[in-house]
Order: sequence, then structure tokens, then C-alpha cells
Amino acid sequence: MTDHIVVERRGAVQVIRMNRADKKNALTRAMYAAMAAALTEADADPLVRATVFFGLPGAFSAGNDLADFLTVATGGEGGREVWDFLLALARAQKPLLSGVDGIAVGIGTTLNLHCDLTFATPRTIFRTPFVDLGLVPEAASSLLVPRIVGRQDAFALLGLGEGFSAERAKAAGLIYAIVAEDTLEPAVLAKAEEVAAKPPEALKIARDLMLGSREEIVARIEEEGRHFGERLKSDEARAAFVAFMNRKKAG
Repeated sequence: MTDHIVVERRGAVQVIRMNRADKKNALTRAMYAAMAAALTEADADPLVRATVFFGLPGAFSAGNDLADFLTVATGGEGGREVWDFLLALARAQKPLLSGVDGIAVGIGTTLNLHCDLTFATPRTIFRTPFVDLGLVPEAASSLLVPRIVGRQDAFALLGLGEGFSAERAKAAGLIYAIVAEDTLEPAVLAKAEEVAAKPPEALKIARDLMLGSREEIVARIEEEGRHFGERLKSDEARAAFVAFMNRKKAG
């Protein structure tokens, strides 16, 4: 699929690692497709009991690759890979965990809303600059974030694009625990093994009860997607993408 996504098994735990170091794990369409496939395969495999998401040291994910956005903004075709991944997240039948270190932008933040347990390091900053790019929230974040943190903190994160430190995210209920950089992956994997050892049918029922209606989440992802697609072709978004790319070239 892509060398930028590494999928491996550690006993009953599937690990999905974003592995595009030169771009700080900015996600391409191929990367989204690979992760969606891994989630679908995990649900179909009775030997997989949990899935863990990791990035790289200092970079969980810089968000979507803006080159893909710019292609759509300037009249190119956009694929469904992003939305297929978001729907796979929302419909995942087995527990999801994540270990976040450093940069967590856009999908690097919203992915964790679908995780049952998220660990982060003290240097992690969660940021969703959708509006700054002329876009709108995705991954059902417009539904899930207000439920978790309340409307005002949700507006700060999703509307203003304020960065949430690990401490602020923990206080708001967005993440489970803060751990040191050198113990992040062992801590997440140990907890994933604990999850995987639980009676799977009982845990699935308990998780489904806590999550509530998946279709409400799916419907919000699709609603956000319609707006997102329209905004990608807007003058606001086009200007924001061009300005961002020009700053990168100048830097």
C-alpha cells in the first residue's frame, strides 16, 4: 500500500504507525487508504483484540498533506480515502488506543476522538486549524468535542484553532494520560495488552453501550464532509493553501 504506514502485530494487538518522517507524518491519500484497510482487516480478524496508533518521535501527525487539498482547491479531483478512513474509525468494532508525541494537527488531533484511550507526552500540542484554512471540522469533531469538553473549549479548539497542551487536553477529558517520551510506547502497548486480555464479547458490548449510536457519528462525518468538500473549492481555502505553500517555499 505505502511505506508511510507500517502495520504490525504484537500478539493480539495490531499497531498502525504513521511513518513519513520528512513531512512530519502529513497524511496522503495512500496513507489514509492503508489505515482504513488495516482497521477493516482488524475487525474481520478474531485474533486481533485491539488496535494502537503511533506516529514518530516529536510528530504524531502534521495533519492532511496540504498538497492534496491544493489539488482539489485548484480544480483537481479529490478521492474518498480520507472519508473511508474516518468512517472506518467511527465503525471500528474493537478498542482503539493511541500514543501521541509532539505535533498533533488536524486529523492528528481528531483521530484520537475515536480512541478509547489516548496517551500523550508533555510536549504534545493538539491543534485543529480548520477554520484558519477556510475549512470546517471533520471526523465528527463538531459533535464529539463539545460533548467531551463543553461548548466553549470546543469553540477555542475547533473555531479559534487554539493549541491544547497535553495538560489542558487531560484536564478537558480529551486524553487518558500524560507519560514521558521514553515511556510512551511501552505504556500504550502495556495498556493495549491489558485491553486485549479482557473477555472480548463483554468488552464489545460495554464499549458499544458507551459509544452510543454509531450512525449519529457517521451522519455527522458525512455532513461535515459535504461542507468540507465545498469549502475546499472556496476562494478562502484556495487563498489559505497558496499562502501556506508560499511560506513553506520561502522558509
